[in-house]
Amino acid sequence: MNTTPFPFHGLGIALVTPFHADGSVDYDALKHLVDYQICGGIDFLVVLGTTSEAPCLTVQEKRDIRQCVVQQVAGRVPVVIGCGGNCTAEVVSEMRADNFEGMSGLLSVVPFYNKPNQEGLYQHFRAVAEAAPLPLLLYNVPSRTGANLASETTLRLASDCPNIVGIKEASGNMEQIQTILNQRPQHFHVLSGDDSLTLDMMKMGAEGVISVIGNALPRQFRRMITLFEEGQQEEAQHINQQLHDLYRLLFIDGNPAGIKALLHLMGIADNVLRLPLTPMHLNFIEKMQVQIRRMQLV
Repeated sequence: MNTTPFPFHGLGIALVTPFHADGSVDYDALKHLVDYQICGGIDFLVVLGTTSEAPCLTVQEKRDIRQCVVQQVAGRVPVVIGCGGNCTAEVVSEMRADNFEGMSGLLSVVPFYNKPNQEGLYQHFRAVAEAAPLPLLLYNVPSRTGANLASETTLRLASDCPNIVGIKEASGNMEQIQTILNQRPQHFHVLSGDDSLTLDMMKMGAEGVISVIGNALPRQFRRMITLFEEGQQEEAQHINQQLHDLYRLLFIDGNPAGIKALLHLMGIADNVLRLPLTPMHLNFIEKMQVQIRRMQLV
């Protein structure tokens, strides 16, 4: 494991965007959710990522959400902002034009829909890194983007671009992830993009996770990571096993439908999404309710 100081380690949260029943952003619920995460012991927040429903937010809403979160955090934990897209010129322009005051890092997803080859991915992220005013985390999630950032390309970017400090790896390809961990430069870090693979990846040398389930269960997930970091792997694995069924249910009907249903069942936020996303199917919500009652979460 790398020993270089790294602000985005341990438990990061891919923050949801709470909505009112009419579909407008619920900023009061967002502030409450931020405080709930910090009180739960999380290490950093990721705003405007996949789980935030960013594609369905307006430019002004994104700016308002960023400002709301930064003001509510008030320097208590680092804040990472999602800033990606499938048009390199637009991402670069956003990096250069926006105000990132109060933010600690940027997360940029692999370009989606275009399906670029590896050279295209390399050139895209190199251009983004050169424009980025803050440390940059890559985000590889081929199930959503249709393109995988190969280990060779990740390592090439890590070597050539000092401003690229890590990757959120959600490919599920453990061989690919191990290659990155084995060959990465000292400044480059790896974070799990899959809640269910967090412990497995940390055993391999990853520094933490950017979590979905942590929106609802920050204390439990932080406890699992702490136990692992303290060498109590059996105890950490016990918590992981307790969460196993929830991991599956959270994604069975798409993200963030699952986590919003869980937040609603726990009385934290309304179960409202923006089209084309719709709330979790009632059958799955009922199964989720059984699980959280068993875990005594409500």
